[in-house]
Amino acid sequence: MALTRYQSPLEGKRLSRLPAAALRAVLREGYTRDDLKRDALAGVVVGMVALPLAMALAIGVGVPPQHGLYTAIVAGGLVAALGGSRSQVTGPTAAFIVILAPIYTRFGLGGLLMSGLLGGLLLIGMGVGRLGQFIEFIPHPVTTGFTAGIGTVIATLQIKDFFGLTLVKPPEHYIDRVVAMWHARGTVSWPDFAIGAATLALLIGVRRITQRIPAPLVALPVAALLAVTLEHFFPSMAVATVARRFHVEIGGRIYHGVPPLPPLPMLPWHAPGADGRPLVLSLATIRELLPGAFAVAMLGGIESLLSAVVADGMAGTRHDPDAELLAQGVGNVVAPFFGGIPATGAIARTATNIRSGSRSPIAAIVHSVTVLVAVVALAPLIGYLPMAAMAALLLLIAWNLSEVKHFAHIARVAPRSDTLVLLTCFGLTVIFDMVVAVSVGIVLAALLFMRRMAELTKVSLIGHGPGTDPDHAALERAGATDLPKGIGIYEIAGPLFFGAAQRATSQLAETGGRTKVLIIRLDHVPAMDATGLVALESSLAQLHKSGCQAILCGLQRQPAGLLARARITETQGKVSIRPDLPAAIARAREIVGSTPAPHADPATR
Repeated sequence: MALTRYQSPLEGKRLSRLPAAALRAVLREGYTRDDLKRDALAGVVVGMVALPLAMALAIGVGVPPQHGLYTAIVAGGLVAALGGSRSQVTGPTAAFIVILAPIYTRFGLGGLLMSGLLGGLLLIGMGVGRLGQFIEFIPHPVTTGFTAGIGTVIATLQIKDFFGLTLVKPPEHYIDRVVAMWHARGTVSWPDFAIGAATLALLIGVRRITQRIPAPLVALPVAALLAVTLEHFFPSMAVATVARRFHVEIGGRIYHGVPPLPPLPMLPWHAPGADGRPLVLSLATIRELLPGAFAVAMLGGIESLLSAVVADGMAGTRHDPDAELLAQGVGNVVAPFFGGIPATGAIARTATNIRSGSRSPIAAIVHSVTVLVAVVALAPLIGYLPMAAMAALLLLIAWNLSEVKHFAHIARVAPRSDTLVLLTCFGLTVIFDMVVAVSVGIVLAALLFMRRMAELTKVSLIGHGPGTDPDHAALERAGATDLPKGIGIYEIAGPLFFGAAQRATSQLAETGGRTKVLIIRLDHVPAMDATGLVALESSLAQLHKSGCQAILCGLQRQPAGLLARARITETQGKVSIRPDLPAAIARAREIVGSTPAPHADPATR
């Protein structure tokens, strides 16, 4: 399939062209009845897959399952309609659990919804600011490290429901939760464990037998049937279910499990906080929620664009990253007003959408409608799903997210510095959170990149002058085999920037004490920054002070422009500038023939 190209923001695209970029492109190319049929079928399939996933992911965060469903309905439909990817499916994802669970523990549902709203505003700003293309600069060890860490945390947090442990109030931090679950090991519910183990076995078995039928659509109904049968014959072996765990009061009526209602309008700040009372909206509250909102925006941006890249590879299309960020922002701003938690692009649901034959964003819109219909029509049946079965589903998601084999492969074959970044991001994600992990990982990766770039900048020194034998092989490579004594050639190869400037120019002053003329060859210096300029200016001043005249040659366009702006020009007795090495050598011969030998310090000879 031919690649569909979107115009880059850097090519002058107006802001008004961002919303619904993918949908407008599809309609402009022509959308047929056959395309609609394929999209409708794909949307129904993805909607049925998203139904248990959205509930399980909401439960993983700690909120009632309907909030995950509302997210898939509202954010899923809006982002599809307004986004820049033809196949992306948006909804709650496993990666968000690590960020959202502590927010919910600390601030309650109101704080969680407000964090999503604020994160959506940040995503809108990122899209309007055309920051989509910068996501690709996040190093692979950083993303692999924090995704593996997220998978580890998610898997650990499912131990509670998988084993049916009883915890009064789960602690906020990872280590504390692990300790609390260990202390609660005596409360294991063996019926819950049996249902969880059976569900996990079914999920794995169905995946190995066939890829045509989504495993959750088989495993979860079977788990619910097993739980009902077990309780019927052995009433004392009842297991925790969605209906027993969650209830909500709407309009004076209490609904157990998922209420059979569509998402209803609400004000996010009127939702209960951690103390059960409505969240108090104030500047202080917003200030406390901003770190979590920033995490939502960062992870939402990264995961949605990574998912869009995967979709491009599978479908042969091209997404607009800025339009996608803008749409993700709008979806996350609107969803909290209907009880939706933060959402982003879901790689597994997107892949299912493409494999089911989707042609346009209309498939993802149909997916949202399918979830809505299922909520209204199947809510009583959803209440029978066992909590241990949902935990088993999240365990499998966590395993896929962590990519253990890929993580181990990178740790084994990557350079030591990349392995350090990988393990640092993994450890920080598990012990602290993703914001700390990504921030430290990017800074560490940037520092290591600077060191590598500095190592790429090489220097070579030939023809030192009186008292030093020339390097004939190097002179031959430089095309200066008959170089007279008193003329040196100092060659710099590689970018002359702040990571390499000092090392590249450190020998210039010492060399100047042994030569009348020093040719500084810059043919292979593609770029120079302010630090490199200052280091070069300092070296030229020291050369002049020692009685050595410098000749710069082979300047490329960027360094030449920088030197011109710095007013480093042809100066008699201090510096000369020549276009290439032969011209520099000719000028050096003229100087040697007319300049007395410098009085060099004997210690330098």
